[in-house]
Amino acid sequence: MNKGLSLWLDVLRVMATFVVVFSHFAYPRFSNGAFQWFRDLNLGSDAVVIFFEVSGLVIAFAADRDAAAGEYAFNRLTRLWSVLIPALVLTFLLDSFGARLDPNAYPEGFYAPVTLAEMLGHGAIFTNEFSSLGRLRLGTNGPLWSLRSEAAYYAIFGVAVFSQGAKRVVLLLGLAYLIGVPILLLMPAWLMGVAAWYGLKSGRFEALSHPRALICAVGAPLAYTLLLWADAPQILSQDSSAMLGGINLNASFGFSDEFVWNGFLGLLTVTHIIGMSRLTAHARADAKAIRWLAGGSFSLYVTHYPLLHFFDAALPDSAGRAALMLAGTLIAGLLFAAVFERPIKGVRQILRRAITAFNPPNAKAFDSTTSTAASRATLGTTSSAHSGSGSS
Repeated sequence: MNKGLSLWLDVLRVMATFVVVFSHFAYPRFSNGAFQWFRDLNLGSDAVVIFFEVSGLVIAFAADRDAAAGEYAFNRLTRLWSVLIPALVLTFLLDSFGARLDPNAYPEGFYAPVTLAEMLGHGAIFTNEFSSLGRLRLGTNGPLWSLRSEAAYYAIFGVAVFSQGAKRVVLLLGLAYLIGVPILLLMPAWLMGVAAWYGLKSGRFEALSHPRALICAVGAPLAYTLLLWADAPQILSQDSSAMLGGINLNASFGFSDEFVWNGFLGLLTVTHIIGMSRLTAHARADAKAIRWLAGGSFSLYVTHYPLLHFFDAALPDSAGRAALMLAGTLIAGLLFAAVFERPIKGVRQILRRAITAFNPPNAKAFDSTTSTAASRATLGTTSSAHSGSGSS
């Protein structure tokens, strides 16, 4: 992965994160309807598909680097848990205090009170959106639905890459049943990112001329804009509902109700990324501000919604209240990142030493796996999506 593409993936990740945050801030209860037009465009849901696309590409890269199932699982779980578990505790605390300050700031449908045990129990093992187990909203932190999806995709991809034969078939079928149809409906976009990585790895895109790369890079966003103008998401949803017997897609599939549109968006995104991979092939410049923001994007994503609700409950009605709410959310999210997201390398080192100390018979094997994974890292500089950021 060249340095230029790595930086551009971080640009996409930062843009998508801020789109999601602003999309939720644009709810009338937070910003008095001033940004309802942004809600009507439904850009937040589209940004999540971009997350999936970038995530698929980077996780496929990371699987090559990790080289073994144990290292792959260790890196994915530490990446998720180091941020997710503190975010779950923060969500519970903010919801508990905020709901006491102003219950009206926690309307039904946007807040489902749960115990700390439920918050951590379902949240930490990524099961709150698995349809076979019953969907559960974790307090105000509705955006965690996409994290459950990504964790499921990591598991499916890990099984597909690191197991073989009948064992792989049985495990994949078991995971598919456990995860359920709604989450699987959005996996094609994630897999397009995987395909993009293997195309980059094989050099398949190197023959793409500069003019064609420019068409891909610029044409895909333009096509997306035109499709939004033509109301394509709504038309595709209506057609999909009609083909499935007129069912209510949202009631049946939840956040995956625009799965056909999301597939088209996935194709546009991967086309854009392929074009940018050629246009940035020889780039050497870096952008520390982008890298820094990208290094906190996961934290912003998993903390912003409970923070918005809490500030809505805590801040008095006054001029500039909405601006303070948004600024406070961004600042608090980035402070959270400084404590929990950015130190991931140090956390992993501590855990590796603990594993070596408490599991001496396997220490050499673990160190060997780590060494092999490190040697694979010469593939290039990594970047990632919101739930696999930093060291992925």
